[in-house]
Amino acid sequence: MHGNRDFLFGPAFAQASGARLVDDPVVLDLFGKKTVLTHGDALCTDDREYQVFRAEVRSESWKRDFLAKPLTERKRRIAALRARSEIEKKRKPAEIMDVNAGAVETLLRAHGYPRLIHGHTHRPARHEHRVDGRVCERWVLPDWYESGGVLVCDEKGCRAEKL
Repeated sequence: MHGNRDFLFGPAFAQASGARLVDDPVVLDLFGKKTVLTHGDALCTDDREYQVFRAEVRSESWKRDFLAKPLTERKRRIAALRARSEIEKKRKPAEIMDVNAGAVETLLRAHGYPRLIHGHTHRPARHEHRVDGRVCERWVLPDWYESGGVLVCDEKGCRAEKL
């Protein structure tokens, strides 16, 4: 599933690495519980600047133009984008960089009030949402670099575990 840093991966990468790209969101059955997996960045709708950027870099024309540039130029551009992202994260209020409750409810409603699992915000926790009188759970995954945690789901439900 594409995220905010790996959106250029395509079919050739998937085939070479033995991976399978899946849509965002993707719905699956985890031990009898309908579960929606999403990267999570599309739920951060209060961060309008990021959503404009996200739409731009995921457009086919932007990706085609970017990949046509020499590798050294792409690396410079990526470094500049990451530096800008770090500055923006410090400048923006934390609330707008988190998921929007309305966007979460819309996603849960659209898929029949399932369980939701996402990353992107990397504030690991289990959240309970009441949507149209139904209780839904939302799990936020930890980041790969700091927390080292995983979400384990089985027939008893889901639980966060530290590695």
